Amino acid sequence: MALGGSETMDQDGHGETFIFRAVQIGSVVALYWFISITMVFLNNYLLDNHNLDAPLFVTFYQCLITVGLCWLMQQLSKLCPKLIDFPSVKFDLKTSREVLPLSIVFISMITFNNLCLKYVGVAFYTVGRSLSTVFNVLLSYIILKQTTSFQAILCCAIILGGFWLGVDQEGMTGNLSWSGVFFGVMASAFVSLNAIYTKKVMPAVDGNIWKLSYYNNINACILFLPLILVFGELGSLASFSRSFDLRFWGMMTLGGVFGFAIGYVSGLQIKYTSPLTHNVSGTAKACAQTVIAVAYNHGSKSLLWWTSNLMVLCGSSAYTWVKSLEMKKVPPTPDKEKLLQGEKSDLGV
Repeated sequence: MALGGSETMDQDGHGETFIFRAVQIGSVVALYWFISITMVFLNNYLLDNHNLDAPLFVTFYQCLITVGLCWLMQQLSKLCPKLIDFPSVKFDLKTSREVLPLSIVFISMITFNNLCLKYVGVAFYTVGRSLSTVFNVLLSYIILKQTTSFQAILCCAIILGGFWLGVDQEGMTGNLSWSGVFFGVMASAFVSLNAIYTKKVMPAVDGNIWKLSYYNNINACILFLPLILVFGELGSLASFSRSFDLRFWGMMTLGGVFGFAIGYVSGLQIKYTSPLTHNVSGTAKACAQTVIAVAYNHGSKSLLWWTSNLMVLCGSSAYTWVKSLEMKKVPPTPDKEKLLQGEKSDLGV
């Protein structure tokens, strides 16, 4: 009798644990999707503002918000160390100089990324930014001398085919922006360079991603200032009619908050699932994002247009799967999970 009761309790406890775990994972994935998709649409709204043609300033402001939030999190972690775990960072000029090469790549990445979003819109954004996986393979070979398996190259060929088909189909609708395509290709290249340089400068910040984010965004804010002057965005800001509109600045600040939050929820999703699941989730999220964008704009797309998106998403998912299988064959090392995480295709994030 006692044994039977004990067994029932174990089963109930196991059931409760499973349900709690499932709800926990579902909540984290839903939070990642919500923040990522909202951030893309919010950035598109800010960058597509016809009254303010200042994409560099928008990006600069978001970096500034990230620096402010890093400082705020440091203060909160001191007040509530049990609730908030955030590293204490004191600005060091030597560390800032060591991070500077990455910061140059970083501002190029986010600038081209935002320019791509500005010119192609959310619906074509997934295809426009789809070549990061291809550049991962290419630049890893050129810079790191790392070879890639035939299966992974085949996945890249599928992505390339989807990209060219997408460009062709978008051109047939009359909505294709060649500037947007160029910015998308450049963004993809710098996404890959950013992953490579991140690994190189990690020792300078003791391997802490939040310290890296702090220094990276401080450097970015400084580097953006002369670029804003050179590209004449001060004139656009001076003539902007909504300079004192609290709603506009609220949306700008919200964009910065979501930009900061995406780094946190990405890490959270990896923590509660795995790097592979995170990549699959990102791919599925990109698919949902495209469908939402087409529905929101009341657009009508051809079968081949949707096929191009499917090719990009399937090729990216297959590449992630192939790399995960290859990583399982690698002998266990402390950096194994970081290496797998670095292979993410980063679609629409």
